[in-house]
Amino acid sequence: MSLSEEKIVGMAINKEYAKFTYSITNPDDVFRKPEALDDVVVLDLSYGNFAGLFASSLLAEAGAEVIRIEPPGGDIARKMSPYGIMIKDAGLPYIVEGRNKFHITLDITKEEGKEIFKKLVKKADVIIETFRPGYMASLGLGYEDLKKIKEDIIYCAISSWGHFGCEAEKHANQPSYDLTDQAKGVIMSITGEPELDPEVPQEYKKPLKSGNWMGWYVGGAFATLGITLALFYRRRTRKGQFIDCAPCEGLFSIANYLFQFYHMTGRKMIRAGNYDYAVFPYSYFKCKDGYTFISGFTDPNWSALCEIMGREDLRQMFPTIKERLTPENQPKIQHEIEKWSSSYTSDEILQIVTEYSRRPDRKGVVVTGRLEEPIDVLKREHWHIRKTFVEIDDPYYGKVLVQNSSLKGMSETPGRIKWVCRPIGADNEFIFKKYLGMGRTDLKKLKSKGVI
Repeated sequence: MSLSEEKIVGMAINKEYAKFTYSITNPDDVFRKPEALDDVVVLDLSYGNFAGLFASSLLAEAGAEVIRIEPPGGDIARKMSPYGIMIKDAGLPYIVEGRNKFHITLDITKEEGKEIFKKLVKKADVIIETFRPGYMASLGLGYEDLKKIKEDIIYCAISSWGHFGCEAEKHANQPSYDLTDQAKGVIMSITGEPELDPEVPQEYKKPLKSGNWMGWYVGGAFATLGITLALFYRRRTRKGQFIDCAPCEGLFSIANYLFQFYHMTGRKMIRAGNYDYAVFPYSYFKCKDGYTFISGFTDPNWSALCEIMGREDLRQMFPTIKERLTPENQPKIQHEIEKWSSSYTSDEILQIVTEYSRRPDRKGVVVTGRLEEPIDVLKREHWHIRKTFVEIDDPYYGKVLVQNSSLKGMSETPGRIKWVCRPIGADNEFIFKKYLGMGRTDLKKLKSKGVI
């Protein structure tokens, strides 16, 4: 076996299966394969909202021609960046979510801009917008208006509360922000330091938002799913449709058992921090080089973990799942496990667990894995082999590192990253010429009037 094959196989139990999987999803073959959505044209009107941007990014990765329509001054989302870091005209998040998209400018509030937009709609398959409910309709550009122009258009409108209902009306003048989605999407209510851990100071026991823009990204993912299903339905029926996407509802759908717990008990779920009142041990534990995940939930797996640690007494103290799921017991179990885990590095714990898993007399299965930061991920050979990240030398933005498409593992129509972000209005000449036959003289006039 060559060195490259050894890297492909790694620690796989079935080496032939690993080689077969690699042979049909080899990242080096991506650009030799077709794209699933290469006949789809998307107009992305997202403004100050990464839910819409993420939705169009996923479609662009799958081959759709996404045309980002920004106002002449650019999307405010370009300026949302940690510490205000900018690469030319784009912040770090926008550099990523501008991938694979053509960028044009157009003021759809001006009459001439509206007419140009309507002409583009005739050439498009999908529209994505993130404005306040009813805003596009007030411009004469809502779904009802555009359906008259393009009967089979798919129109996806993303807003925190959705586009009807008393809360949608109450908050109609507010933009759809990620933090609104998180706060109203209940996940934030159970995120934070554990309320029942006596070692946590009371002032730290408060709700916390997710470290990333979870509301926006969940909303964008569900928007993409809706759009993809609508495209599938349209190919069968030739009918378009309106998609009312509320990111809060997306968060509701991934809220595990929170609503069911309240419905059954009449009580809200308390914040558990790194504990889990449905599965435990199933948490991160201190180790010599940081934190590592350890799971030993079921009775056999708990027995295996206790045997690995040499703690039969711990197994006897908490012998059943019920005892291990008792909230007051979990800090005790956590601290006892950390007495053992803090003596080893994460790699040493992995090695110990792996050796135990190969024993014929093992009592169960224990899972472990290091909590990693960006520097750890980017140094790990595993992700290099899978080409999980790509470095692109862009003529405008320079060398930029971005995440590769999560769809790159599709064997027939893998997703791909063709380019990173584009400057504001960079593709005006190409897009307006391709779809509307406009030349440089036309564009110069439009620019002088502030339309583009």
